[in-house]
Amino acid sequence: MRVSQFFLSTLKEAPAEAELVSHRLMLRAGLIRKLGSGLYTWMPLGLRVLRKVERIVREEMNRAGAVELFMPAVQPAELWQETGRWAVFGPQMLKIRDRHERDFCFGPTHEEVITDIARREIRSYRQLPVNFYQIQTKFRDEIRPRFGVMRAREFVMKDAYSFHVDFADLEREYRNMYDAYSRVFTRLGLQFRAVSADTGAIGGTGSHEFHVLADSGEDAIAFCPDSDYAANIELAEAVGPTAGERPAATETMREVETPGRKTIEEVGAFLALPAARILKAIAVVSDDTLTVVLLRGDHQLNEVKLGKLPGLEGFRFATEEEIERHTGSRAGYLGPVGLPDTVRIVADRAVTAMCDFVCGANRAGYHLTGVNFGRDLPAPAHVFDVRNVVEGDPSPDGKGVLSLCRGIEVGHIFQLRTKYSSAMNCAFLDESGQSRPMEMGCYGIGVSRIVAAAIEQNHDDRGIIFPAAMAPFHVAIVAIGHGKSDAVREVAGRLHDELEALGIEVLLDDRDERPGVMFADMELTGIPHRLTVGDRGLRNGQVEYQCRGEDGTHAVAVADVVSWIRQRLP
Repeated sequence: MRVSQFFLSTLKEAPAEAELVSHRLMLRAGLIRKLGSGLYTWMPLGLRVLRKVERIVREEMNRAGAVELFMPAVQPAELWQETGRWAVFGPQMLKIRDRHERDFCFGPTHEEVITDIARREIRSYRQLPVNFYQIQTKFRDEIRPRFGVMRAREFVMKDAYSFHVDFADLEREYRNMYDAYSRVFTRLGLQFRAVSADTGAIGGTGSHEFHVLADSGEDAIAFCPDSDYAANIELAEAVGPTAGERPAATETMREVETPGRKTIEEVGAFLALPAARILKAIAVVSDDTLTVVLLRGDHQLNEVKLGKLPGLEGFRFATEEEIERHTGSRAGYLGPVGLPDTVRIVADRAVTAMCDFVCGANRAGYHLTGVNFGRDLPAPAHVFDVRNVVEGDPSPDGKGVLSLCRGIEVGHIFQLRTKYSSAMNCAFLDESGQSRPMEMGCYGIGVSRIVAAAIEQNHDDRGIIFPAAMAPFHVAIVAIGHGKSDAVREVAGRLHDELEALGIEVLLDDRDERPGVMFADMELTGIPHRLTVGDRGLRNGQVEYQCRGEDGTHAVAVADVVSWIRQRLP
């Protein structure tokens, strides 16, 4: 491909709203162009990258035994109403009406549609198992679309759905998909980690997320370097203290004046105490009942864990008026000592090991110091893991301590079980002729998001460094003085044709541009291998080779160029 026959549109500067590196570089390299909030056109160069990702995903899904189909993007409300998700999926769903005033949505996911297909087409256990997949555009109306295609409203996704006679077979296919996903991300040349995760709005009993490791990742991942344990921080278990770990009291409880000090940081600085010695009290409301959640001051509440506790599903944080009405305390001075019996107390595991701690006195401008369980207040009756793990926490598998890193979620697999099949009467007849709901699995890959994640992981100050499997072209040929030198034009054209004949994707830059502009564009677009053809080198029968991401160059004899490139391609 010659640039004169292609469409290359690079920018020297990215728009000011581009925050992430991947967003800036995708705009500057001409991979995407913004149409509207969270809506992007994939330009010719970017589309080549996207299709590379799609191809590898499709190959591995086919290899794993999945069968491709293609479902409508627009879905009737009736299907979502059967599962109850029409009302609860939330404002992310773009709802529309046709000319007959019938309700539809632009599909954010396809569990209902595929379950409808299965219940219409599958009757007998002899037709199971089956795994259907598609690569298709989705739409989720993000409240604040940002980071380019990383969190766009319209995106390309591979979603697969499997159907089984029993849970054992679902588990087999779940492992099959786990392995297929691992092959996908390995082939794409990405550093990734699979982690245990919460099932979220999709539902089911078990799930794993696949994260591309990058400092800019939105998700925190907890992992043990000494074992295979890894989990999204929303799910990672914070191991509690062992029995009898709480030290004996050494201080007497007393009330101290802390005027205007409400936060953990302010109280700690005022009393010259570390945050770990201060008890944090967080008031939440669920079903008009107020619950006070106790955490160590240096720990953070895990809202996903808390929301799974009985009676706290769908909780919200209490208002200042609610706190004062239920407890008599002002916000910022709330503590567990002397709370009314109508207030439920939930404590994190780590709280049970605290002694001589500081907490709110339930009186504006005052805190209590030297507080101890069993003496000044009862030991918590409701103790759960409700915090985020921190670096150095014991690993739940007992094989070391946890480390934290950041990741970009690019894949998620779920064991749906019978959540959708039961709701939609998707059943089959077993060997004894009994009707049973199908066991289901769900497996998603963010195809367009992978492109951005790869750039977050692979770039330098000159631009993108695409892994070979994703690069829009394998080789870039920079022809300096293409329009002026017959020798440059002849050698560059011949190398282009010879490499293309071998199935190597080549982009020949035949523009009448300054060498600096051509070099900058080829580095920006992330093409792995670059050949520079110029009169100076040709006088010595040589061209210059450089690998993207490396500083050094090599002089290569023109006659050896093709074999040189072939040796360096995967």
